[in-house]
Amino acid sequence: MRKPRDFDSELKALADKAKQLKERRVRDLGVLVTATGADVLDAETLAGALLDAAANTDKAIGEGWHKRGAAFFQGKSHDTSSGPRQQQEGTLPLDGGAASA
Repeated sequence: MRKPRDFDSELKALADKAKQLKERRVRDLGVLVTATGADVLDAETLAGALLDAAANTDKAIGEGWHKRGAAFFQGKSHDTSSGPRQQQEGTLPLDGGAASA
């Protein structure tokens, strides 16, 4: 005879896994903010920049952000502390041109 499935324990295990994945995502986003130097921004400025990025419907601007992000992850653009830099077309001025610490 077949043993009945324990749906409650399976649901609890799935809920625990979902919670772990959400915690990992939040932690990874925090690491990303720090790695890009955006941790020097106040929460309101960072939230505003992210809201603008999320609301963006201009594909050209989005593609520019995508290319810049891909270059960052490939190690081509890790310099976030070089002082004032010229804003590239299609990018958000996350630090307003100020030097990051």
